[in-house]
Amino acid sequence: MALNDTIPIVVGVTGHRDLRPEDSGILTAAVQKELEALRSACPHSRIVLMSSLASGADQLCAKAAKALSIPLIAVLPMALSEYEKDFSGQELETLRDLSFSAAECFTAPETEALPSAADRDFSYRQAGIYIASHAHILLALWDGKESPATGCGTAAAVQFALNSTYIPKNSLPLGGNCPVVHIQAPRICGKPDVAGEVRFLGERSSFDEILRRTDEFNRLSLETPASEEKLLPTDREPDPKLTLMESLYGKADALSLRFAGQYRRILAALAVISTGVTAAFLLYDEAELHWMILVCGFMLLLAWLIQHFGKRSSSHQRYLEYRMLAEGCRVQAFLRYAGSSTAVSDILPWSSRSENGWVASSLKVLAIGNAASVQHSICTPWVREQHAYHARSITRSKRTGKGSERIIRVALWISILLYFMVLIFELVFGGLLPVSLKIADTGFWRTLSKLLLGSISAATLFISNYYGRLSLSRVTSDHIRMERFYASVLDRIGRYGESEELLTMIAREELVENINWCSYQRENTADFNL
Repeated sequence: MALNDTIPIVVGVTGHRDLRPEDSGILTAAVQKELEALRSACPHSRIVLMSSLASGADQLCAKAAKALSIPLIAVLPMALSEYEKDFSGQELETLRDLSFSAAECFTAPETEALPSAADRDFSYRQAGIYIASHAHILLALWDGKESPATGCGTAAAVQFALNSTYIPKNSLPLGGNCPVVHIQAPRICGKPDVAGEVRFLGERSSFDEILRRTDEFNRLSLETPASEEKLLPTDREPDPKLTLMESLYGKADALSLRFAGQYRRILAALAVISTGVTAAFLLYDEAELHWMILVCGFMLLLAWLIQHFGKRSSSHQRYLEYRMLAEGCRVQAFLRYAGSSTAVSDILPWSSRSENGWVASSLKVLAIGNAASVQHSICTPWVREQHAYHARSITRSKRTGKGSERIIRVALWISILLYFMVLIFELVFGGLLPVSLKIADTGFWRTLSKLLLGSISAATLFISNYYGRLSLSRVTSDHIRMERFYASVLDRIGRYGESEELLTMIAREELVENINWCSYQRENTADFNL
């Protein structure tokens, strides 16, 4: 999982144990075709297979992936020594070989509440739930027959992926978002159906968008140096997964800043052009410089090209989405550093899951695996640092707001001053009074005043609606609220210490704060009406 600083595309597996031996070649070819298709669709991403390594379909898919040099994550329903009791002969040897060569091998945690009479089927069900809820897509070597939702077989796993037909012990699932590639796989005791037919179950367009956006981020991350900010102490114990989370945070943070700068440059260019168009048209209309109409046309064309580039580059959308990914990685890194088993993807608000599916899926796959074996205090690296950050941000946002108001007042007073100058000019020289003074070339001074007043008014309009200014008061109030929140958390830690509930509460508050911030920034999207 930590081969490089990219988000893996995880393919889960479910299927029957009793496949017909004569279908082995056909099914292997179908599985490899689907894996190769994902590779082609995501050339900058790692494809990873996640399987329980059960007899039949699971082992067939694992061997097919191994032949394509695709890494394997083994999610076992129980400890390997106990799991081996369900195997014999060549299947047992295959289990041992695949589990030992897997990039990761761990026992699936209990997603559902442990029943009073837990059996092996319950453990198999938990493994199926884990794979279905942590994969981008599920390969189902399935005969298509339904079975009870309370079961642990292939049909139940398909429903876990599509409809989340399970009840987690800590929260409620919010609908399935893992599509399924159903590969027809008849069973030995079933009907003599044809093997290998493929159909897609789920929302194809949403899945394709998740793949595209994930691979796009991976492409950009490979060519972008990470930000130099360090989240956690560098003298900690080696943890490749934590290192990956911290690295991805740095990449997403750097990309978010890059596209934020690009978007602000686009807005600045549009502001300059809009002011220039106003001045050029006034010169054409008032000064009768007829060639200025060509300048107007050129500037309007340039404005259209810049706005078109802004839409094509999706700089504003990327800015917000990469910031959301960065914050999710940061929170997940702190949770893992603290030894928490909480996954950010499990507490991510519904609005984030629905609006940014690829970000939610990315955070979901980054949480795959066992929790960290060592627990650290997060009081200083997380709570104190965030308390200090929000305290600084309160001062900074208030200073920015005052500066913005000051600029607007200056621009407004310049406009008012120009107005009164024009008014005095018209009263004294323009003939508004019964007795007026005569001045040579009154038209020149009148045209000049119109140019100045029109250009200053256009510039003032832009400044008063500058990107981010409209949400400054809301951002400031959020910083005040979060500063108080972290002050109360520090007090609670001092009184009662750190706990899993406290860590989850901090994580949830940070995610909500980030969503609020993104909603403010979406309101600042450029609205350039020529």
